[in-house]
This record gives sequence, structure tokens and C-alpha cells, in this order.
Amino acid sequence: MKNKLIILFSLLFSLPNFAQENYTFSLDEAIEFALENNRTAKNAERDIEAAKKQKWETTTRGLPQINAKIDYQNWLKQQVSLFPPSFSDQFSQIRELQNYYDLSSLPVIDPIPAAPTDFTEVTFGTKQTMMGTVTLNQLLFDGSYIVGLQSAKVFLEISENAKEKTDLEIRKNVINAYGNVLLANESVKILEKNIRVLEKNLHETTKIFENGLEEEESVEQLQITLSGVKSNLQRTTRLKDLAYKMLNITLGIDLNSNTVLTDNLENLTTQYITLELLNIQDNVENNIDYKIAKNDKRSKELLLKLEKSKALPTLNAFLNGGYTANSDSFTFTNSSQKWFGSSLLGVSMNIPIFSSGGRNASTQRAKINLEKSEDLLSETEQQLKLQVAKAKSDYQFSIEDYENKKQNLNLAERIELKNQTKFFEGITSSFELRQAQIQLYNAQQEYLQAMLDVINNKTALETALNTFIK
Repeated sequence: MKNKLIILFSLLFSLPNFAQENYTFSLDEAIEFALENNRTAKNAERDIEAAKKQKWETTTRGLPQINAKIDYQNWLKQQVSLFPPSFSDQFSQIRELQNYYDLSSLPVIDPIPAAPTDFTEVTFGTKQTMMGTVTLNQLLFDGSYIVGLQSAKVFLEISENAKEKTDLEIRKNVINAYGNVLLANESVKILEKNIRVLEKNLHETTKIFENGLEEEESVEQLQITLSGVKSNLQRTTRLKDLAYKMLNITLGIDLNSNTVLTDNLENLTTQYITLELLNIQDNVENNIDYKIAKNDKRSKELLLKLEKSKALPTLNAFLNGGYTANSDSFTFTNSSQKWFGSSLLGVSMNIPIFSSGGRNASTQRAKINLEKSEDLLSETEQQLKLQVAKAKSDYQFSIEDYENKKQNLNLAERIELKNQTKFFEGITSSFELRQAQIQLYNAQQEYLQAMLDVINNKTALETALNTFIK
């Protein structure tokens, strides 16, 4: 009994883990949700934050830098200096003066007795030393720093452009995925309707055949058509499931989340027919790819400027202060320990004079890359103008094709209905009925695809113009 209760409670606590989240979206809501939750969009936002931090990191190079340093030295065996024998008397006199005036804080000069013909061995200083210093450094002038500040700003703009491009791609992908789900839903509905009509026709034709008033071929023709439509329904149902999964991934939610769409394909198509979009001036400077190419050119200009700045001198100033203590044992924490202060102010200038042609080669290389970026910008401009012209043409054609396919569908429905009537009246054959049915099914799929093309082509044109019209 106890084991059963444990299993029961385990199942109850694990149920929330298997629960699927439910989402309901219109197309606009789906786009807004994806721009906030899509993983690629979030990473692009993080890239902007990282670029802002890098910009500040570059800026701080020219601001005051303060560093503290503590050094502790312990001579396990002190260095020995050698002096000629004639210096022995002088060392003896210095030692006597130190003892007389109690100058114990001064470095110890301790000559080691040696033979008259040998050099005098002397050790200087104490065995242990501790020093603490604080240094203030300030950059006064550096041409590469000025260029670095400008480059950091451009890098931030590049990151913002990348985010804008990412958002445009996500918007486009959401619309495509949303439209594919609507297309799959409508296709399933139409196929299920066609199956119901075919099953009814097959049932009636079978009864007529059993009464000897119809040929067996008519029954077989309807069976072939019904089998084909059922197979198509199974395939479309699987595609529908994949379309939902693709939409969920694009939205940035779990693959198996239950997503409900509130828009339908026909109403959405009507909303996406906007002739005003065709009259917008082709201003490629709004296109994100043009902005990226322009920023690439700007970055190459700064690289050239950077190489030139390396020929300029750099000027730095520094100020430091510190305290030093000496002792033969570790007495640095004692209050009686003497510390000697020092401070230093200085300015240093580094002047590049000769680099064996290295700086000139770097400058020429940067100049070549700048020329390449200028050509790339010009090429991008021309390509984008062509892209906008093609997008307008495709969008206009999709609107015209949608109207044409809508009319064709109405005609195909009428033709199929007439052939049904003629078939059951014995005027036409089952083969002709099947031809009319196949024509209707093709017209249905073409009509659905035409609606999706209107939506997708409008999105492509809006992306190329970077202009969005409701």
C-alpha cells in the first residue's frame, strides 16, 4: 500500500511537467511575441549590450587609471659585492660612525674579513624589504585612441544594424510560418470536404451499379479518385503538424506547445492587398543591407585612419607615491617599524621614427580594403534597386494571380457540379466527372497558394523597402 501511494504522488507531481502551454495569436501578436522571445532576437539584443560595454571599455583607455602594488622581498642569501683591499679602512670608519650615531635604520654595510691580498666582500641593505606604491596614469595624447572611440561608435551601429536585420528576418519568417499553418489548415478542411462529397458520390454510384443501371468502371473511377484524395489528406495532415512545429520554433516557444491562430488565410490575404505599397519611392538607403554596407565602408575608413595615426607620437603622464621599509626580520606590522615615503611625477613621449616600411605597408593595405568597400557599397545599391523592382513586380503579379485563381476556382466548382448532375442523369461518363473533379482540386490548391503568395510577396517587398503598411 505504501509503495502504491508513493507511485501515485510521484505521478501527481510529475503531471505539470507533461502539461503543454497554450498560446493564441493573431499574426500581429505572433510577430510581436517572436521579436521578444525568439532566441536569435534575444542574442542580437545581447550583442547590442555587449557593444555598449565595449564602447565604454574603449573610452576608459583615455581616463585616469589608478593601480596599487605591494612588493615583499626576502633575501634568502644576500648578494655580495667585491671591493679592493684599499677600501677596508673606509668601511671600518663608516661602521664606526653608524654605531656612534645609532644609524641602525640605514642600510647595513658589513664587510667580511678577508686576506690582505683578496678583495673585500660586502653585503648592502637588509635581508627583508616591503614596498607599497600607488600609481596614477593618464593618457594625454594617442591618435589610435581617438580612432578607437570612433570605431567603438561604429561597432555599436553595426550591432544595431544586425539587430534590425535579425528583426526583419524574424518578422518575415513568422509571417511565412504563420501563412504555412493557415495554408495547411485550409487544405485539410478542403480535402475533408472533398472526401465527404466523393464518399457520397461513391455510395450512390455503387447503389446504381448494384441495380444494374451503371457500369462497374464508374464505381472504380470514383474509388481511384477517393483513394488519391485520402492519401493527399494524410500527407497534408503530417505537413500541418510540421508547420505548427516550425511556427513554434520561430516564435521561440516549445516545439510541442499548443498554438491557436485567430486569423484565417482569406481575411489575411485581403488585408495584405495594399496597392499603396507599389507607389512608394525606391529609397534603398532605408534598406538594412545598404546600411550594413555603408557601415562597413565607414569601418574601413577608420581602419585607414588608425594606420595613419600610428605615425603620430603618444604622450602619457604618471604620478606615483609609495612607502618602503627595511628590516633583517619581518617587523613590518610593528608600530615601531620605520617607513620611508617617496613620490614621482613624470611625462613620457613615444615618437615613431622608422619602421622599415611596415607602417606604410599597413596604410596601403587599409587603403585597398577601403576601395573594395566603396565598390561593394555601390554594387549593393544597384542590387537592392533591382531587388525592390523585382519585389514590386512579384507582389503585383501575386495580386493579379490571386484574382485570377479566385475566378478559376468559381468556374471549376460550377463545372464539377454540372458534371455531377450530368453523371447521375446518365448524360456524361465517370471519366469526364473525374476530370472535372481533378480540375477542381487543382484549382483549390492553386487558390490557396495564390493567397499565400500575396502575403509572402508583400512581406518581401516591405522588407526590401524597410517600410510596413497595415
